[in-house]
Amino acid sequence: MLSFLTQNLDLLMIAALCGGILLGYPVIFTLAGTGILFGLLGAGLGVFNMPLLAALAPRVFSIMTNEILLAIPLFVLMGVILERSRIAEDLLEEMGKLFGSLRGGLAVSVVVVGMLLAASTGIVGATVVTMALIAMPAMLRNGYGKRLTSGVIVSAGTLGQIIPPSTMLIILAEVMSSGYQQAQFDMGKFTVETISVGDVFAAALLPGLCLVLIYVIFILGLAFLKPSAAPALPREGDVTSREAMVRIGKVLVPPVVLIVAVLGSILGGIATPTEAASVGAVGALMLAAPRFFKGRSNWPFWAAAGAIVGMLVLTSMVDLRTGRANPTPVEQAGIWLAGGLTLIAFWGIFVAFWRAGRAGVLKPVLSSTMIVTSMIFAMMIGASVFSLVFRGLGGDVRVEEFLTEMPGGQTTALLFVMAIVFVMGFFLDFVEISVIVLPIVVPILLTMGMDPIWLAVLIAINLQTSFLTPPFGFSLFYLRGAAPKEVSTLDIYRGVIPFVMLQIIGMLVIFQMPGIATWLPNLLFN
Repeated sequence: MLSFLTQNLDLLMIAALCGGILLGYPVIFTLAGTGILFGLLGAGLGVFNMPLLAALAPRVFSIMTNEILLAIPLFVLMGVILERSRIAEDLLEEMGKLFGSLRGGLAVSVVVVGMLLAASTGIVGATVVTMALIAMPAMLRNGYGKRLTSGVIVSAGTLGQIIPPSTMLIILAEVMSSGYQQAQFDMGKFTVETISVGDVFAAALLPGLCLVLIYVIFILGLAFLKPSAAPALPREGDVTSREAMVRIGKVLVPPVVLIVAVLGSILGGIATPTEAASVGAVGALMLAAPRFFKGRSNWPFWAAAGAIVGMLVLTSMVDLRTGRANPTPVEQAGIWLAGGLTLIAFWGIFVAFWRAGRAGVLKPVLSSTMIVTSMIFAMMIGASVFSLVFRGLGGDVRVEEFLTEMPGGQTTALLFVMAIVFVMGFFLDFVEISVIVLPIVVPILLTMGMDPIWLAVLIAINLQTSFLTPPFGFSLFYLRGAAPKEVSTLDIYRGVIPFVMLQIIGMLVIFQMPGIATWLPNLLFN
């Protein structure tokens, strides 16, 4: 009995973790507690070297000082600000008028708005709840089925996980980068390559848009085959009139400008993800601030926005480094101009903060950002404890042997890992899966010769399904809390099944055509 225990302590550790989670204990404390408990047990049985835990302190320090992970609270802040500013409501209203006269058009407008919000906020819960409160009553009132309505809203709201910028993609990029470096060390390559958040953002963009296209094709196909399932809305006036187009332009410009500023600066190589996230957070605050005090002058925000754009243009044209010997008159003038533009930008940002504070918006925004950020970082620290002990017990060697000895080679190993991630998505969210499972299996898969960018996108789409799969899909909980009483939980569960299948189809498309994921990062970053 004792021999069996010492030889299978790593498997018992996994079983204890799953048992603790299923019993309802907080995942963060279950991860750390299981790791410490089995570390002590392994040391007592003589199969775990306790000095290995000395590596925990530098691991935690590395997580907390990681500049890339600093983008997480900034992107969360950006999303919460935009959610509080009610930009999503205006988008849904105007897009519904634009597409509503088509069969299935209202559902298509929800998907399009979900795409735009995904690329500008990335906050799944806020997007699902907002669209449930606004779009669901309109869809039900105009004859859409409860199941289709539920499926469209939760799937569109979840696009924020695959379309960059996304918190999930930042965490995934960090995990993939560490796994890629470890795989190269294991293969004897000491001049290692790495992958960045920008690589993963670029790789996920086209697959995310492909997923949007698959949703739209499904909706339009269903509306064509069964018109009663997704009827057209009565036309409200002339949606092509100049006044209507001006209204649509007004609600489209803010998120599009933010998308170009944030995602464009990352993909264009102008800014790092952390720098772009800071620009996005400030930009979101400035776009949203005029809504906090309607009727007040908005020119401070336009002046600050113009100053920021001017600084970006000036930086690309003139060397603005100070303290250099003998700068040219043009460079001196550029430095003074940049200083003035900086003052204007800071003044506009200060006014935005002041208005947000006076409107009572700033405190809940900062509080929500702190809660989400603390949860993510605490999860990563708890997972570090767990993975350190698991590796010390030889669990990573067991997993590697199992995957490499499977019949069918790397394809079978990949399918097995994807199936495990998919099944775990029924019970865990993406953060938990990313920090528990992926650090163990990713280096093994990459050692088999898989492309890290392609693998990252496949895993990202798979992780996205964790928001949709019952019984613990978070998007389903968000929708259940915001949906009308006549929409039952069973309607929501049934409605999401076709869209889970569509996501599996999306994974198969990327599996068969890797170029969809690898073309853009190869083009931008070589």
